[in-house]
Amino acid sequence: MSRYMVACAIALLSASTAHSQAPQKLSVPADTTHWSLEGRAEVKAYQGRPCLFIDGGGASLNDLEMRDGVIDVDALSTEGRGFFGIQFRISSDGQNGEWVYLRPHKSGQPDAIQYTPVLNTGLNWQLYNGSGFTAAVEIPRDTWIHLRLEVTGAQAKLYVRDMATPALVIDDLKSGIEKGPVALAVLTGPTYFSNFEIRTTPDTRWERHAPAMRAGVLTDWRLSPSYDALTRNLEHPLEASEKDTMSWQEVKAEPPGLVVINRYRPSPHSRVSYQFDFSKRLDPQQGMRVVYARTNIPSTENQVKRLDIGYSDDVSVFLNGRILFRGRSSQYYRDPGFLGIMNLDNDVVYLPLKKGTNELVLAVSDLGGGWGFSCRLAEMK
Repeated sequence: MSRYMVACAIALLSASTAHSQAPQKLSVPADTTHWSLEGRAEVKAYQGRPCLFIDGGGASLNDLEMRDGVIDVDALSTEGRGFFGIQFRISSDGQNGEWVYLRPHKSGQPDAIQYTPVLNTGLNWQLYNGSGFTAAVEIPRDTWIHLRLEVTGAQAKLYVRDMATPALVIDDLKSGIEKGPVALAVLTGPTYFSNFEIRTTPDTRWERHAPAMRAGVLTDWRLSPSYDALTRNLEHPLEASEKDTMSWQEVKAEPPGLVVINRYRPSPHSRVSYQFDFSKRLDPQQGMRVVYARTNIPSTENQVKRLDIGYSDDVSVFLNGRILFRGRSSQYYRDPGFLGIMNLDNDVVYLPLKKGTNELVLAVSDLGGGWGFSCRLAEMK
């Protein structure tokens, strides 16, 4: 069995035994026969129920893979802050999958529920956010709530307490994985799970519901290998000799215009020093990684064009070998409550294009929460 790594070194075991496509419903007891436990996870009794107790770890269901199906489970979180939920369609190498989870400290707020694909061990919630990824729901403390996850093709629905109306509709599952193991996972916050049931259903048609590509988005890029950001001078452009010797991978932006670096490069898992001490936000951040991205912009004349840019977590923008912009948009950086959600409308850079071919180079660094960028050429206002 391979390990499924997520933030803060949570590891979940993934099973590899496939099962029949015939619908079946399994009531799975809370024990170590049916579950593989990782991190701080154990079998306990709580309020008269046999439970799986998890607080910074996971429980992977043994000997079952799910494509389409329905998962039912009761959950109870005993503290105000936490992240608990269901991982599904975990990849065979344990590096990718889907995760939908609840955040008790956000109870009633627009992001009380969050869905993120896990890509190369990275949780990409800063890139995938808003409608289809987050939703509001009440999450009472120290109270059993029932969760139901329905997975059908490239879509999923999560029900919380109310089994008639989904609390979150995930219209386009982003990992691209069509089948895999299931796990219960808790990033932090003591949580109990009981009455777990899983029912497989016949496979439905796999139909992606990707959003439309935004007009003006730059779609064709080449990515460098990943480097330790602290060994690079990110205010200086790449030397021509270095650029020529680097290995470059051609990639395309996905709708609505994201280049998700975590699809191509393993995610860093840094311990951000300013997470709990805002005064340290200018300190070097151990573990930060950087990838360079290149594209060409043709121009019929000398002109200035506006470039709308979103990025996670920081970026340097170079045009024709000159730096034009450097910014950081990581979680907690701009203020202690800042989430670092990536948005194409966050920042603007004005590009002095020359007649002919112009080379745009980005140095995009990441500390966690999703690694990517989006660029759009727009008319001057």
